[in-house]
Amino acid sequence: MAPLSELSSIQLADFFSAFSDSSRLRIIECLMKNEELSVGEIATRVELSESATSHQLRTLRQMRAVKPKKIGRSVFYTLDDEHVEEIMEIGIRHILHNTKKD
Repeated sequence: MAPLSELSSIQLADFFSAFSDSSRLRIIECLMKNEELSVGEIATRVELSESATSHQLRTLRQMRAVKPKKIGRSVFYTLDDEHVEEIMEIGIRHILHNTKKD
């Protein structure tokens, strides 16, 4: 594999920052288990206010981890693609693997 360009390394760092906040991780996990959810449904499931959830979803959208789908006046969210779920699953397996060693 060729070395990352400066732009690619910046984009990768931005993408990985999506996984650096526990609220965002809970939102990603919630969306892994569901097809499409509204902000209110996500907020309820991850036990955050709708305002905080909306803020985190906006950040995740900018990082291309989730994508919105507007239906009428409602917005529903899904993971952007299968790579987000794969990265999350690898991270969970890594944490569980390291927990067994302790």
